[in-house]
Amino acid sequence: MNIRTLMTMAVAVLLGLIAVFLVRNYVNQAQRTPAQAAGPAGMRPVVVAAAPIPRGAALAPNLLKVVNYPADAVPPGAVATVAELGAPGPNGRLSLRTLSPNEPVLMSGVTGPGGKLTLAGVVGPGMRAVSVRSNDVAGVAGFVLPGDKVDILLTRTDAGQPVTQVLAENVRVLGVDQLSDDSADKPVVARAVTVEVTPDQADLVSLAQAVGNVSFTLRHVADETPLEHHAATVADLAIKDRLAPPVHRGGVRRGPARPPEPSDQVQVRVTRGLEPAGYTVSKP
Repeated sequence: MNIRTLMTMAVAVLLGLIAVFLVRNYVNQAQRTPAQAAGPAGMRPVVVAAAPIPRGAALAPNLLKVVNYPADAVPPGAVATVAELGAPGPNGRLSLRTLSPNEPVLMSGVTGPGGKLTLAGVVGPGMRAVSVRSNDVAGVAGFVLPGDKVDILLTRTDAGQPVTQVLAENVRVLGVDQLSDDSADKPVVARAVTVEVTPDQADLVSLAQAVGNVSFTLRHVADETPLEHHAATVADLAIKDRLAPPVHRGGVRRGPARPPEPSDQVQVRVTRGLEPAGYTVSKP
């Protein structure tokens, strides 16, 4: 065996060892545990979006990166390694919502392996999605959009009197007609609004549509306050009318109108022939 052959074999062995080392290092990085991946003390790795990720996009590795978060600031459902999300392809995961750069990727915001972009993937555990008929009035002039929080009201007749009651409060809107993108920001008058409710609330909302008119009240984006009153009747309107002071046309509030002062004069109307005449006389 000549020297050239020996050198060729040595180079081949060296290249093979380098390849084995690189592959082994890659596998170790992909499979390392969160504790091994942790950075400085008190920090934990969190997978975030490296670039804008549109809703429904496949979670490819080039769209993700790992950053260190304070251990007590890691959001629930955060992912520690890109490998936990799996490789893109037929069995990959899709994003259920639009992600901004550096926004954490949460397991609640992605589909399962090989999942599809369906409404079922957005409904929370133990919750139900139910659709309610809507129009320009019930849907708050089209300003109810996916991601909003609303209260659901029912107006019906009870014992011959109209009454409005609260069926569900602070519920999340999942979709408007066939639109379920929570990044939508343009009003749309829809024929149906789909909301996320509990199983018991789903029964009430479905029944309510058969006995009366269902409508929504739109909440402030940060309003989580429970309602104090859950029903209103015509009697409530009468009470409010009596308590509310009248407003002068010029904008000055005034109290109730005073009755006219009693007078000791009376008006008498007398007709002679075809000519009527009026007189003022004192009371006897």
